Amino acid sequence: MDEALLRSLMPAVLGVLVRRGADFAAAEDAVQDALVEAVRVWPEDPPRDPLGWLVTAAWRKFLDATRAATARRRREDAIDAEPEQGPASGTDDTLQLYFLCAHPSLTPSSAVALTLRAVGGLTTRQIAQAYLVPEATMAQRISRAKKTVGDVRFDQRGDVATALRVLYLVFNEGYSGDVDLAAEAIRLTRQLAAVIDHPEVAGLLALMLLHHARRASRTASNGGLVPLAAQDRGRWDTKLIAEGVEILQAALEQDRLGEFQAQAAIAALHADAPVAEETDWVQIVEWYDELLKLTNSPVVRLNRAVAVGEADGPRAGLKALAELDDSLPRYSAVAAYLHERDGSPQTAAKLYVEAAEKASNLAEREYLTRQAARLNN
Repeated sequence: MDEALLRSLMPAVLGVLVRRGADFAAAEDAVQDALVEAVRVWPEDPPRDPLGWLVTAAWRKFLDATRAATARRRREDAIDAEPEQGPASGTDDTLQLYFLCAHPSLTPSSAVALTLRAVGGLTTRQIAQAYLVPEATMAQRISRAKKTVGDVRFDQRGDVATALRVLYLVFNEGYSGDVDLAAEAIRLTRQLAAVIDHPEVAGLLALMLLHHARRASRTASNGGLVPLAAQDRGRWDTKLIAEGVEILQAALEQDRLGEFQAQAAIAALHADAPVAEETDWVQIVEWYDELLKLTNSPVVRLNRAVAVGEADGPRAGLKALAELDDSLPRYSAVAAYLHERDGSPQTAAKLYVEAAEKASNLAEREYLTRQAARLNN
């Protein structure tokens, strides 16, 4: 049984049911039942048209469930005529399903959970394990999300930017439990790129690939964090890098620059350097300037200060940093790094300790603590 095929067809099937009048929650349940039926039947009797088979099976499941629940008469009238089995085009439905799951009325956490459930085909248990919450809690979150978008018209144009931000949230969760969310985000973004020609979709996919290419080198054998400059570049995935760069170049040629393309361009410049010392920091600063025009984000300004410190020297970096709010996440860590490069180890050590106390995860906290200890010895 090709599980990947089933998961890839799920959005199209779900989209067809919703477009035919099924409310989102009932349609999603029907599709899940149809997938279970496919797992049981297909090994012995594989269909010639898997999508058409699933559409018909899911529609029958929906009809059975609707009638069993004695749905309102007008809903029964609307769905009484069962469609014939046959091929169905799922491109538009898949795209609209992404938009529906990333609806502005949903909180980011609910949008992520609903996307993984409805588009990704993950079980509620898998999603709960990935986010380290009880299964019942995740089930309630998904149920509330379904109800929230239940009355949204499926033919309304969705927001690409919102859908991309949801996918990026999934990617940044990385790996936890038995679900590799970074890989899942890449799979879903590839799927979205296949149904919409949009430079920012391509930009996000390129960004994910370029970051994911460095994954194996980000942690040491003891689980410790390895910063970019110290990573073993021989462990970077050159195939993913080449694919990411190719996708990025095609997106940039459309001359519709967006923030994900700009971030991907910065990641590509890091990937292009055979050793850290050969990184083109001047060009990276220029891309951060472009990114600031698009976002005016304080986090981008913070990262730009690091790049300025590399391109023009640590004092230039500290000058850029001084213009920012010191309550920003990682501000103390950046300040510590720049002060150390500027020849102020005592100041840097104090700042590393301060940064460690504010760190959001254990790996980062341990790394910053080791930096402080190194300078204090």
